[in-house]
Amino acid sequence: MIPWLAANNTRFPPVERALDDPNGLLAAGGDLSPDRLVAAYRQGIFPWFNPGEPILWWSPDPRCVLFPADLYLSRSLRKRLRRRDYQVTFDQAFDEVIQACADIRSEKGGTWISEPMQIAYNKLHGRGVAHSVEVWIDGELAGGLYGLAMGRMFFGESMFSRQRDASKIAFSHLAVQLQRWGFNLIDCQVYNPHLASLGATVIPRKAFSRLLHENTDQPEQTRWQFDIDADAVTGDNND
Repeated sequence: MIPWLAANNTRFPPVERALDDPNGLLAAGGDLSPDRLVAAYRQGIFPWFNPGEPILWWSPDPRCVLFPADLYLSRSLRKRLRRRDYQVTFDQAFDEVIQACADIRSEKGGTWISEPMQIAYNKLHGRGVAHSVEVWIDGELAGGLYGLAMGRMFFGESMFSRQRDASKIAFSHLAVQLQRWGFNLIDCQVYNPHLASLGATVIPRKAFSRLLHENTDQPEQTRWQFDIDADAVTGDNND
């Protein structure tokens, strides 16, 4: 059995109490208030539930992460980046990005990015905690991602592509920019081949918790604006 969270209490049980099956299920209930969400992420906990279900809170073991310095660019992705027929921005279309992420997943048979989730993360965006990355091609939003930033750590939530490789372009620029700012870790939550192709790996939850506390207790990045270009991402300016 997992505990049920009271609406007026943002405390969570220790992540070590999460179930092995399903992997990482820790608690249910509570709400999606900004304070609760911030408290959750600071402990390595995130909400993930289907519409019609109670709110479910997770802390899987192992944890999928990407160290920005370990970003991997395939030959084909490097070639795509060098075309430079796109623009990458921060926080220019947060509403559109999170809606696009929800739409893409609905087309694939369901999504956890329900309207209450979108409202919750939009509130975090208003607080300067949640951020989006947009990829524009011919003036149209072609792909992107969103997540949360705390200290020197970024918690990735979801990404989408309307054109080939658009989400990889967004993620690659994000990883290189975060590295320039001194970020040490991107939380990818759960392993998938798409992230693994970019250099993501898995680490034990205990190691993740240690890195979490080391990196969230750091000064916040206050100015979210790209100061890199395609050469910085591909490493061509180091040749």
